[in-house]
Amino acid sequence: MSLMLRNPHSAAAAFDRRPGDVLEVRVPPGKPSDAWRPVVELARQHSVPVKTVLGATTVNDRRGKSERQGAACAIVRDHDGTILEALWTDPAPQPGDVWLALDCLQDPHNVGAVFRTAAFFGIKGIVLTKDRSAPMSSTVYDVASGGVEYVPFVQTANLASALKAAKAAGVWILGSSEHNERDITQIPRDRPWLLVIGNEEQGLRRLSLELCDDVCRITPRGLLGSLNASVAAGVLMATLRAGN
Repeated sequence: MSLMLRNPHSAAAAFDRRPGDVLEVRVPPGKPSDAWRPVVELARQHSVPVKTVLGATTVNDRRGKSERQGAACAIVRDHDGTILEALWTDPAPQPGDVWLALDCLQDPHNVGAVFRTAAFFGIKGIVLTKDRSAPMSSTVYDVASGGVEYVPFVQTANLASALKAAKAAGVWILGSSEHNERDITQIPRDRPWLLVIGNEEQGLRRLSLELCDDVCRITPRGLLGSLNASVAAGVLMATLRAGN
């Protein structure tokens, strides 16, 4: 299926990583905006059609829904991701490496924000659940601002099996829960970690929690006791990657 990307950074990243999957670029009449001009140049370099959009256009996303768009956009094939084994073997886990697992995150804005932050902090890969999770839609790609292209990811129907595979490869599993007393700053950073982020409302599922080698929290310093899932993931990533 194809996606309509409205964020020029997402489109430019697709050209950078997989130009053969960019099908066309659409721009309104006149000169493209400063933000889209580099994307148009990339399209011409890769012989990708650049079409002038006179009115609203439609494209079907991976869920079969039509999106209407009259402003600049790029039509890009969706990303198939990688295979699970490649996350742990290419290259082998090293102390200080960090991966993520998203346990049924349902807000596409959260998923996209996690990808963007993961790309910023050099996260090695992301495991996503297929069921009860946000699909990898145009919204995810655009909020990620290119992060989907730069962070390897896998979608799995069985997160427990993925966590066990990580353990077998020498990766430690770290859960996150606001109900735990151990602060993220107390987690040793001299080992490879797979950080598991739970659902926005219910947190980690029972089996996911049971498979964790350690569980931590972000200790609140103010009057609110919890953070948005993507913000919490960013704080946890920043702390684990500090000094690495």
